[in-house]
Amino acid sequence: MTTHQPWAVLWDVDGTLVDTAELHYQAWQALALEIGKPFTRADFAGTFGWRNPEIIPKLFGRDYSEDEITRLGDHKEDLYREEAKKGVAHLPGALSLLESLRTSGAKQAIGSSAPRRNIDLILDLTQTAPMFGAIVSMEETQRGKPHPEVFLLGARRLGVPAERCIVIEDAPVGIQAAKSGGMRAIGVTFVGHHSEQKLLAAGADLVVPTLELVDSKRLLAFL
Repeated sequence: MTTHQPWAVLWDVDGTLVDTAELHYQAWQALALEIGKPFTRADFAGTFGWRNPEIIPKLFGRDYSEDEITRLGDHKEDLYREEAKKGVAHLPGALSLLESLRTSGAKQAIGSSAPRRNIDLILDLTQTAPMFGAIVSMEETQRGKPHPEVFLLGARRLGVPAERCIVIEDAPVGIQAAKSGGMRAIGVTFVGHHSEQKLLAAGADLVVPTLELVDSKRLLAFL
């Protein structure tokens, strides 16, 4: 394949573009306290990157109806957004990589397990919305990561074949989703939830401590 062929980078948000993990943890902790359920750091790390419809039954039991799961998930996200509105920042290297990819002609999309309101808030706070040609959120998928649906839908909206796509992720389930969708995957360990070994075991083609170590040329070489 030649470099003039279309190619794309699909971004996860939390843990790759910005570090809002602690805000999510605090929101889950507050929700668990309200409903009288235990919630630990291990619970958080073990489900980070999942969609709320999968997280809630996994952590809090399967006695909740679909409507109750939706209500609990919405309340958790309200708690999260109230804190996120106070300000978030790009992770090291994220903004420079976004710019490098745009200059190179790569298409870019968001592929996230987060609700659309969360994604829109983060893109607004970081002023990065114009960088992305497509956004795929929790509401638009039926199956969460490690199923590849979220990334395949993003690639389809960009008009780029899966084999010409690279995913940037910080969670093993996201790496697995990328690989099962026929894409390359770059793991980032900066937020510290998952080790280099775990991301490599999930199938990552490259793992870096920060995105300061990659640019558009290095990513394109993977294709």
